[in-house]
Order: sequence, then structure tokens, then C-alpha cells
Amino acid sequence: MPLDGVCMQAVAEELRPALLGLRIDKVQQPAKDQVILLLRGNKRLLLNAGANAPRIQLTGLTRDNPAEPPMFCMLLRKHLVGGRVAALTQPPLERLVRLELDVTDDFGQPGRRTLVLEAMGRRSNLILLDGEGRIIDCLRRVDADMSASRQVLPGLYYEPPASVGRLPVTEETEEGFREKLSTANPERGVDAFLLDSYFGISPLIARELAFRAAGETDAHLFGLGREGEDRLWGELSSLIRAIQENRFTPICLKKDGKMADFTYCPIAQYGDAMEPVRYDTFSALMDDFYALREQQERVRQRGADLLRTATTARDRLRRKLAQQEKDYAATQDRDQLRIYGDLITANLYRMERGQSRLETENFYDPEGGTIAIPLDPLLTPQQNAAKYYKRYTKAKTAEKYLTEQMAIARRDLDYIESVLEELDRAETEQDFLDIRGELRDAGFLRRQGKKEVSRPAKPLEFRTTSGFRVLVGRNNRQNDKLTKSAGPRDIWLHTQKIHGSHVILCTEGREADDDTIVEAAKLAAWFSQTREGANVPVDYTPVKNVKKPAGARPGMVIYSTCRTVNVTPEESLVKKLRMP
Repeated sequence: MPLDGVCMQAVAEELRPALLGLRIDKVQQPAKDQVILLLRGNKRLLLNAGANAPRIQLTGLTRDNPAEPPMFCMLLRKHLVGGRVAALTQPPLERLVRLELDVTDDFGQPGRRTLVLEAMGRRSNLILLDGEGRIIDCLRRVDADMSASRQVLPGLYYEPPASVGRLPVTEETEEGFREKLSTANPERGVDAFLLDSYFGISPLIARELAFRAAGETDAHLFGLGREGEDRLWGELSSLIRAIQENRFTPICLKKDGKMADFTYCPIAQYGDAMEPVRYDTFSALMDDFYALREQQERVRQRGADLLRTATTARDRLRRKLAQQEKDYAATQDRDQLRIYGDLITANLYRMERGQSRLETENFYDPEGGTIAIPLDPLLTPQQNAAKYYKRYTKAKTAEKYLTEQMAIARRDLDYIESVLEELDRAETEQDFLDIRGELRDAGFLRRQGKKEVSRPAKPLEFRTTSGFRVLVGRNNRQNDKLTKSAGPRDIWLHTQKIHGSHVILCTEGREADDDTIVEAAKLAAWFSQTREGANVPVDYTPVKNVKKPAGARPGMVIYSTCRTVNVTPEESLVKKLRMP
């Protein structure tokens, strides 16, 4: 569910004791909608103003930052670094939090800055205010053309979003509830009635209240009756008391093992279709819930052009290869052309110019049958024979050429498909820069005059349960470097005949046990196209058996004397083994 007003209150109550008094050491902006405040005690406070996932939380995930920090990040660093968290407040049930910060200016004078997060879907914003409530700057500036009622621009006094006009659910009384029921349209759904009447609850909670009161989520008011109305008020009043007393439980709802939703109270409406999983904190829950979504969003934002380029190249190569295979199949009938030439030559003595057809005995046929050979009446018999010999020679040459070209096309297609798999796994800005450079070097992207700022990326690092270090390549060029720099006794792993990362199990002269091999193989399976698969074959062999053919594309190797283990990738194991 989106972070509704009640869930925002639950998160704020969880964060307040953990943040108060902490000093801000650094400010980062890993994505255009995300700001991270690094606080004393190695705490990272994430403020996300993205339309799809606006929220505030403590995060344990590390995010790579752009080589050049955005202007808004530089502004926040100027005003906030060194400041202390003085308060964390939320207007009642609003999807808005204010982070009050005590700061010291350049002249050593104490002051106040306020960071306001408006977590309101596509209207989400992050706004920095001075001590008088004026806007210093914001992530999204809103001028009069965008909104006639409320502008958000530097220099203006900050005005909170207008109230929606509904009653906050925590202010309801039984008398007010009964009155609203009596005047409501009986054809209205119970959940729609709750959403229309009260502010602060989400559609998920409204459906849950309807389910608990009437036994179904799509119940209507006319079907409640007096007992149903009493049950509905009982459920609503219980929710109100829980909100007023700040009794919240972080719960994730999983469907088929995948995180589908989250909330702050037990949910019964889905029955066995959803598995409820309790978390210790809302921050830990949101880290898990949004991790995959954030990765997909990064791919969409940063890798859209690369994905389009690679997809176009793949489709073009597939069409090219299909035509080459068709042309190659046509060359396999060339012997018939030579036979036509031989038979015409053998029958020149009885042929005349102007014939359109030659019927003769086929001495190549073991059964001695006859054959009809088409002729060009405008050519002499000798010229017709020469024409067939020429077509035969051309087909023979084409077979050799097409064989070479099909091998190149298959190699390029295999390479492009590996790049598409890389893009699917890309996480950081440097990952996309590396892939862009790889495509440029391979000739699939044009070189541009502007030089991109790039930093050497490190492979992903893991440590097995038994203490072995495991390195995983992020892209094809890094795969090459990883395999080339590994020791000859280190173990190289890769999914069998499936695109994926090169994985190096660093043995440091020790003998790796079977459990260690299995854990490394599960990493290889996870960082491949078979991430969602089961019983995935993974080949492994000492690095000394892995060779890169001359002229091969990045990431392409050959290997011998390997062994194979079948594993099922596990996301929980990947998280457990990953090094910070």
C-alpha cells in the first residue's frame, strides 16, 4: 500500500527516539528523488520524494552516488552538515514530516533549518526551509503555471498542502459515525464510505475494516444491518485506539514468496492467498520491500537508452541471422546447378539456340531417368551451360562467406543478450557507465565528444559461511578483469550455457569444501538469467582451465575439465553473504 497517514505516523514514532540529538556528518543524493543524511552512529536516514515510493526511513542499504553531486545535494551539504536533529514532527495523519535541525552558520551563529518531506505520490517533494519558514530550495519547484493555488519556490514562505476536507479518523466519535451512516447512500460500498468519510486511512485498511465487519471486502452499507453497523464501529474504534496509543506492527504481505504489500496491522482479508511476515522495524521492512523496485527504477531511468540500443541491436541481429540461414539453406542445392551445366555441355551437339527447355537422360541418376532443364532462349547452349556453372561457383563461394558471417552474427547476438542480462542486474550509476563504454567499444554505440566522468567499479564481494571470499563481476568487462586477475588455484564458476556473471571463489591455497562450492554456485545462479529458476546447472573449474579466445567479445571465455553442481538460487543467502 502507499505510505498513508497512519503508516507515516507509525514510521515517525519509530524514528523519533533513534534520531533526536544526532549530528549530520554527510549528505548524499544517490538518485534524483533520494537524499540520504549520514548521522553519527553510522545511521543513514533516507528521504525519498519519488512518485512511486515516497517515504522516510533508516536504511541499511548502501547506494552508490554520482561522480558529480547534484546542485540540491550541494545546497543541503552547505546548510545541514554539522547540524543536529532537534525534532521530528508530523501534522496529524498527514503524509508529511518535518525534520527540525539546529545548525550553525558560517559566522558561528546558531540557527534552525527544516527539511520537509511531502510524501504525496506524484506531488511528492523535499523542501528546505530557513529559520523563518522561507523556502531555500526544493527538489521540485512549483510555479504558478503548474499550480495556481500553491507555489513552491525559493524565497516564498512555506505553506503546507491544503486540507482534503475530511475528518481525521482519530477524531471520530460513535455519535458522529452513526450520523454519517444514517445519511450515507445505502448502495455505497463499506470501504468507499470509509474512504469518503475519513482522512488518514488507505484503501487496504478500508477493505480490511469492511471484511472484519461484514465478512467480505466488497460489502455494501445496505447489507450491514444493525449488528453489522455495530461490528463496523467496533473495528473502527479499535483502529482509532491503536493509532492514538501508537500500537503498530510492521507487517509485509507476501504472495507466492514475493513481497506484494505492507501495512501496520494484521490483515485477514486475503486468507491463505497472502502470507503475513512480521518485521522488527518499519525501516527494515521498507528496505526489503523497495530494494527490487528501486533497482528496476534505476534501470528505467538510467538505462532506458542503453536498453533501447541493446534491444534494437538484438532484434536486428536476429533478423539478419534468419536471412543468412535462409540464404545458406539455398546454397545447399548448388550441386543441381553443376549437374545442369554438365548435362547441357554433354548435349551441345543436338541443341539449337532459342530452346527454352532441354529434356535428356540424367547420367548422374543411378536409375537412368530423364531430366528437364530450363534454358534461356536468348542465350546459346554454351552460354546456358556457363550460366549454370557461374551460379554453382557463386553458391559455393556464398556458402563459405555465409558460414563466416553467421558465426559472427551468432557471436554478436550472444554478446548482446549478455549485455541485456547485465542491464537487468545493474544497480549503480557506474554499472551503467561501464555498460555504456562496453557497447561503445563494441561498436554498438557512437562515441560522443563529451567525456563521461567514470570511476573504477569494484566487483561485488561476498564471504561464504566457511570464510572464503567470493567475487562476482558486475558486467562483461569486469568479468574479464576478474577472471584474468584471479589466482590459478582459485575456482571459477558460471551458469552452464546461460548468460550470467563470472564468479571467483578465492581459495588462497585452501581446499574448498562442498558446502562452500554450493554457496558460490548459488551466487552464480542468482547473478544470471536463471535468478527465478530452480535446479540450475553451474559449472566450476580452477581458473587455470579458463581461457579467452583471441578476438572474443568481453566476457566470452572457453573452459575445459569442469564439474557441474545443480543449485536453486536463494535471495536470503545472497543478502546474508554479501559484504558491505
